[in-house]
Amino acid sequence: MLKKFFKKVDNLLKNNQFNKNQVTSTAAPINTALQLAQEHINSHALEIVTKLQKAGFEAYLVGGCIRDLLLGIPPKDFDVATSATPEQIKKLFRNSRIIGRRFKLVHVFWGKETIEVATFRGAHTSPNTAEHAQHASGRILRDNVFGTLSEDAYRRDFTINALYYNPNQKQLIDYVDGIEDINSKLIKLIGNPQKRYQEDPVRMLRAVRFAAKLNFTIEAETAAQIYEQAQLLADIPAARLFDEVLKLFLANNALKTFELLCQYNLFAKLFPDSAAILQQSPYTQLFLKQALLNTDQRLTAGKTVHPAFLYACLLWPVLLSKLAAPITESPPNIIELQHIANDVIAQQSKYTTIPKRFSIPMREIWECQVKLMRRQANKADILLNHPRFRAGYDFLLLRESVGEQTGQLAAWWANYQQTDELSRRKMIREIATSKKNYRQRRRGKPKFIRSNNTPNNE
Repeated sequence: MLKKFFKKVDNLLKNNQFNKNQVTSTAAPINTALQLAQEHINSHALEIVTKLQKAGFEAYLVGGCIRDLLLGIPPKDFDVATSATPEQIKKLFRNSRIIGRRFKLVHVFWGKETIEVATFRGAHTSPNTAEHAQHASGRILRDNVFGTLSEDAYRRDFTINALYYNPNQKQLIDYVDGIEDINSKLIKLIGNPQKRYQEDPVRMLRAVRFAAKLNFTIEAETAAQIYEQAQLLADIPAARLFDEVLKLFLANNALKTFELLCQYNLFAKLFPDSAAILQQSPYTQLFLKQALLNTDQRLTAGKTVHPAFLYACLLWPVLLSKLAAPITESPPNIIELQHIANDVIAQQSKYTTIPKRFSIPMREIWECQVKLMRRQANKADILLNHPRFRAGYDFLLLRESVGEQTGQLAAWWANYQQTDELSRRKMIREIATSKKNYRQRRRGKPKFIRSNNTPNNE
């Protein structure tokens, strides 16, 4: 009887069902010297951690928010790591939702704010199962093997993102020397870089993004393997890479990020057609760098940058390369331009999906570059009231800022926007007269000017 009882207890322990509420972890390297200012920590994240701990679970603030607080950077968002399973988390927080299949976690909602709560991930040494699946290339397809705090730390990507903070006990936990790498300004993968990139090739893009954001250096072996493994990005779904592109270029470090992407041959994996032209065209280099610099300046000033405008810039050199002649010399008709634009967008969507809510405004921005050249009375007024006029006008300013000759088109439109109705009609008549004179000169028929001495009957 006793033998049967002990066997049952042993099975419960092995299956982690003896005490579901408490997943124990190995002794943690606790640092109490580094204190994080409590007033800089999101109150909702604090509430989530406290509620999980009161329910008997381990819970910590984790990742980029801790890194940024240590660097004196206001965190963009706060994440929580816990020993509670997604189902247990959802049961504690009614204002939550379990998301993801590849990597299951929980979003807890507070109005417009979302706090991400993830269960500690564990080691996976067994073959593919319902909880874990891995491609033959090494890429992780599904990762829902739960574990302990220490296992979770070694499963994270970079050392600087594997820091845990218990705000109630003022304890900072660092298993992987993340604090040392923050002090050394170093981006370093946890574990074998080759294997970690094979598990998730997007880590290469994250390494570049963090290096640009923090002005850190990518550790030698972490960097070397980017060159070796860059082709693995071809296996990543295009929709996921679209999201990664927005993170790369809309984080106020677009120009630095672009330079690093080119340095590590990653830009060519995301935008192969633009990258091919970039190697041959000084104009393209100048245009893209100025576009990304403008993006940084707008974000710094607290303004927004629409993804459609960003993509219109990144693919503009490709569009130009497919036109029969330079757009300023021989502008295509709108139907022709639309066909070319559709081809450019369809080709790029093989690498990074472009949703229709962005591809349609992209085409309209490009179409504006032709329509802005047609300044007849009714067309000018219609274009001025078009919802994409301002973006198209800003795009024209960008083109002129890198030396493109448009015949002072941007200055004309700036004046047209600011002046009154009577002055606008005069500006249109002047354009019509200059075009008429130009056509007459092209046909070799100089304009006849009546002399004061010429008889009326001649």
